[in-house]
Amino acid sequence: MMTSTRVEVRRGKNESSSALIRRFTRRAQGLGLVREMRDRRYWHRTMSKNVGKKRALVSRERRETYNELVKLGKIDPAARRNARGKR
Repeated sequence: MMTSTRVEVRRGKNESSSALIRRFTRRAQGLGLVREMRDRRYWHRTMSKNVGKKRALVSRERRETYNELVKLGKIDPAARRNARGKR
């Protein structure tokens, strides 16, 4: 459901057009319209529950195997953190 918000700005007696546009932009940002429009810019398909559950299971399994390898001493977790910082 889309909600619509109306932003109305009237020009003052001695106000320039650039000041009017600036005031409109500030009011639109204050209402959160700019952020909402940027979020809606590209359509993202919502993930189904089954796909989300499968992803969670895969990541959980990967995490468990990683932790197991750390406990066995085959992986040094400090080396991994340092490698990420170099990117």
